[in-house]
Amino acid sequence: MSAEPGAASEDLEGRIREAERRLEEAATLAAEAERRAEAEIEALEADLQREREEKERALAAAEERLGEIETQVEAAEQRVEAAERRAGTAEETIADELARAREGAATWLRGQLEALRREAEGR
Repeated sequence: MSAEPGAASEDLEGRIREAERRLEEAATLAAEAERRAEAEIEALEADLQREREEKERALAAAEERLGEIETQVEAAEQRVEAAERRAGTAEETIADELARAREGAATWLRGQLEALRREAEGR
C-alpha cells in the first residue's frame, strides 16, 4: 500500500505540473492577445487621430473657400449695384435726349407751319 500513496502523489504532482504548464501557456497566450489588442487599439486611435486631422484640414479648406466665395459674392453685388446705377443714369440720359429730340422736332414742325402760313398768306 505504500506504493500506491506514492504513485498517487506522483500522479497528482504530474497533473499539478501539467496544470501549471497549461496555466502558464494560457497566461502567455493571454498576454500576447492583450499585446495584440493594445496594438490594434493604438492603431485604431492613430487612424482616428488621422481622420480627425484630415476632417479638420477639410473643414478649414471649406471655410477658406466659403470666405473666398463670400468675397466674390460681395464684389459681384457691388458690380451689380454699379451697373444698376449706370443703367439708371443711361435711362435718364436717354429720356433727356428723347425730350430734346421731341422739342427739336416740335420746333422744326412749328417753323414749317409758320413758313407754310406765310407762304399761304403771300399768295
